Amino acid sequence: MARQAPGFSPGSRAQPAIAGLVPQGLDFAFALPYKPVMDCTKTLRLRIKDKHAKVLAAMAREVNQVWNHINAISAKAARPFHGKSRFLSGYDLQKYTAGFSKCDGVTVGSGTVQLVCVEYATRRKQFKKTRLNWRVSNPKSSKYSLGWIPFKGGHAKYKAGQIQFAGQKFSLWDSYGLVDYELRAGSFSQDSRGRWYFNVAVQVPCKPSPGTATVGIDLGLKDCASASNEQKLSGRWYRQHELALAKAQRAHKKKRVKAIHAKIKNQRKDDMHQFSSKLVQENAAIFVGDVASAKLVKTKMAKSTLDAGWAMLKTMLEYKSHQAGIVFEVVNENYTTQTCSCCGVIPASSPKGRAGLRIREWVCSECGTAHDRDTNAAKNILAAGHRRLAAGIPVL
Repeated sequence: MARQAPGFSPGSRAQPAIAGLVPQGLDFAFALPYKPVMDCTKTLRLRIKDKHAKVLAAMAREVNQVWNHINAISAKAARPFHGKSRFLSGYDLQKYTAGFSKCDGVTVGSGTVQLVCVEYATRRKQFKKTRLNWRVSNPKSSKYSLGWIPFKGGHAKYKAGQIQFAGQKFSLWDSYGLVDYELRAGSFSQDSRGRWYFNVAVQVPCKPSPGTATVGIDLGLKDCASASNEQKLSGRWYRQHELALAKAQRAHKKKRVKAIHAKIKNQRKDDMHQFSSKLVQENAAIFVGDVASAKLVKTKMAKSTLDAGWAMLKTMLEYKSHQAGIVFEVVNENYTTQTCSCCGVIPASSPKGRAGLRIREWVCSECGTAHDRDTNAAKNILAAGHRRLAAGIPVL
C-alpha cells in the first residue's frame, strides 16, 4: 500500500513567485539571506618551470624538518611522563621554532615557519590526534610527502615574468597575467609527477548570477550528479582509465602510473568546474542532498564513492554560489529516491534498499508517471529546498 512521503505536501513544489526563488506569500528579503559580494578571493595556480625543481625541493625539505620537529614536541606535550597533558596551539609551537630561519643553509623565512606551525595545529585539531604523520623528504620512499612551501601575503612578488621569493627567482608560465593582480598569501606545491606550481590568492570582482530558476541535485555513483532540470555529470573518471592504469602497474611503469592518476584528477576537476559554473549561472537557488561518503567508503562501493568526488563538487557549488549571490543549501534527502515527485507517495513499485540500486527507471503504481531514478530524487530534493525556504532561513 502506498504511503505519504514524510514532510511532503503536493503544493510544496509549486514554482516560486519571485525570481524563481521565493514561494508565494513569503517576504523576499527574509527568504534570500545571501547578498552579492562585490569582491571575492580567487586562487590562481600557475606552473613553475622544471629547472627550479631542485631549489624548491630543498626548501620543501626545510619545511618538512619544521613539521617533524613540532610534531615530536606536540606528541611529547600531549603525553608527558609527569604533569598534565597539554595541546600546544600554533602560537605555542612558534616559540619552539624561533630562530630556525637564521640557521646556516636555511633559505625559508620566518613567515613560512610560522605558517607551518599554524597549519600543523589546525590539522591536529581537525583529525583529533596528538601526533600527525611524519613528512618524508626522500623521493624514493613509498611514504614520500609531496613538496609544500607556504608563504604570507607580500612575501612573494611578481616582477619581469618571475616570482621573487626567499632570495630566489622562479620563472613560470603566466597564463593569468599576474601583473594585474595584488598577490596575497599562497604556497608552492608539488604534484605526483614532480611538477611544481605557484598557488596564490588574489582579489577579483564578483559577477552576480543572471539566473532566475531553482534546481535540486542528487549525488550518486553511476552519475556523479543529477539535476532536477535533467542535466547530469557522468563521472566515473577512474573507471575510464582503470584498464590502462592496471597495465602500467603490472609493467612497473611508475612514471606512466603517476601520469594516469594526474590525468584522472585533472579530468574530474575540469568537469566539475564546468558543471558547477553552468548551474550557478542558470539558477538563483541550488539545493543538494546531504549524502555523505563516510559510511560508503567502508563498503564494496568504496572505489566508486571516492571516484565520485562529492565533497569537491559541493565545495565548488558553495563558494561559487556565495560569490554570485545566490542561495545554496544542503537539505535532508531521506526517501527522495522512493517518493514519486508527481503524486508525493511512496508506491510499492519504487526502488527500495540495496536490491533497488539496479533499478534506474521505474513507473509509479499510483499515478502511472515514469521516472528516471536520479532525476526523480533531484526533483524531491528541490521540493525539500522550497519547503526549507518557506519555513524561513535567518538573515545572516
